[in-house]
Amino acid sequence: MASKNTLSLIKSNLDTYVGERVVLKANKGRKKVSVKEGIIERTYPSIFVIRMDADVTEDIGRTVSYSYSDILTKSIEIFSCKSNAKIGCM
Repeated sequence: MASKNTLSLIKSNLDTYVGERVVLKANKGRKKVSVKEGIIERTYPSIFVIRMDADVTEDIGRTVSYSYSDILTKSIEIFSCKSNAKIGCM
């Protein structure tokens, strides 16, 4: 089980990328993976918010929130567009 310290380390790592463009790779189960680009808007004590870019079918982007445990359990992976480095991994 993850300690509170591990989740706070992930949060502090994400805090440095607020406002930057990232690539989000989400595991949707049964070999389905979604890859989208967006900007980390804000971090909160339990969740963080990413504004996704608009798709071809959408007029505007949408805001999606994830918990830090999603990164810990590898449900999602976040990569920086600038350095191409993985964000939040432990």
